[in-house]
Amino acid sequence: MRPSLPRRAIAEFAGSLFLLAAVVGSGIMGERLAAGNIAIALLANTLATGTALVAIILAFGPISGAHLNPAVTLADAWLGGIAWRETPAYILAQLAGAFSGVAVAHLMFGLSLFAASTHARSGPAQIFSEFVATFGLLAVIWGCARTRTSGAPFAVGAYIMAAYWFTASTSFANPAVTIARSMTNTFAGIQPADVAGFVAAQLAGAFGATFLFQWLLPGMKATAADVLVKQDQER
Repeated sequence: MRPSLPRRAIAEFAGSLFLLAAVVGSGIMGERLAAGNIAIALLANTLATGTALVAIILAFGPISGAHLNPAVTLADAWLGGIAWRETPAYILAQLAGAFSGVAVAHLMFGLSLFAASTHARSGPAQIFSEFVATFGLLAVIWGCARTRTSGAPFAVGAYIMAAYWFTASTSFANPAVTIARSMTNTFAGIQPADVAGFVAAQLAGAFGATFLFQWLLPGMKATAADVLVKQDQER
């Protein structure tokens, strides 16, 4: 039996909070210290995000699976890894945690709790990049779920670090992250008008990868409950 839904939801909230604090906070720090060098700021943002993601998944994965991502939760529900009736709790927790993480990062750096971003991320190339980024993320997750569950945190962290650099959008690959980042007018931000396109592309990429791996690995449904990390049994 899995941990209770409230425990799993709180784990998703806390994990999402720390993820956004890492993404936004490292973006602010990197930009302040890079003296205008965007490549250095992005490198700092990449390293902090990827390594924090590994740690967060390892910490919260045994409780909730550490989805931290509505696209992952919806794809997992599609395969029966999580009950559809439980998905709203996961997604609401992820969104609440993501916005809280933005607020925490802003407070740490002396900024207002929220500020709508003016960072434009629009156009077909950016949208396609988010499709590719999220397709790749779910491919990594499903590929690891069958035989290498223990390696999933490291694979996901490594993939996101790489995708920051090989996608034009810097790989948001997460609807909750995207929506929350519209409320930070810092290095990691995205203007609210561009959010819908990103989210649509992310969901399309997630379900595209899930459909592909369902065909590649016919027995994949049996491992869906252990995405991203095998959860502890409740005592």
